Amino acid sequence: MTALRQSVSSPSEALILVDDNDAEIGVCSKQACHAGDGLLHRAFSAFLFNPKGELLLQQRSEHKPLWPGYWANSCCSHPREGETIEAAARRRVSEELGLDCDMEFLYKFKYHARFGDVGSEHEYCSVFAGFSTGQPSAHPEEIADLRWIAPAQLTAEIAASPERFTPWLKLEWEVLCRDYLDDVLKKQERAS
Repeated sequence: MTALRQSVSSPSEALILVDDNDAEIGVCSKQACHAGDGLLHRAFSAFLFNPKGELLLQQRSEHKPLWPGYWANSCCSHPREGETIEAAARRRVSEELGLDCDMEFLYKFKYHARFGDVGSEHEYCSVFAGFSTGQPSAHPEEIADLRWIAPAQLTAEIAASPERFTPWLKLEWEVLCRDYLDDVLKKQERAS
């Protein structure tokens, strides 16, 4: 029997508001940050690869208010007040996927994406890459499904059916493939 996992997020949790230079300017509830056009807040995205060079994708839970059922990168979330972005990424990968792995910061960028009339993502997002030899275990409140995919296959699927993927995954994957993927995979090969 699988043990029940504690909830790892709530609409009332405080997110860190930032300015256009990613400097902290306050806090606001997660729900308020994602309402309407959204408030610019700090976030991260993690891309986890296995020893075969495949990327772990997650399908967002149908209970998510924004982009439910869409495919996204391995893990994405927000740091808490007083928590570094690196610590937040490690914490959330453990909470959502049951994995403990080192991650390398790649870059950060600002984006805004609206999900119909429901709300928006308006984030200053730090992007990380990491490696795992472990078997992920999806948190049922956060993730509907998981799968490993070869980078070329993901690129092909995004080109064929972009509507199945979150806007941040598409933006981040384009930059990651263009500027970082070769080095990330070479580092993983040397570490194996």
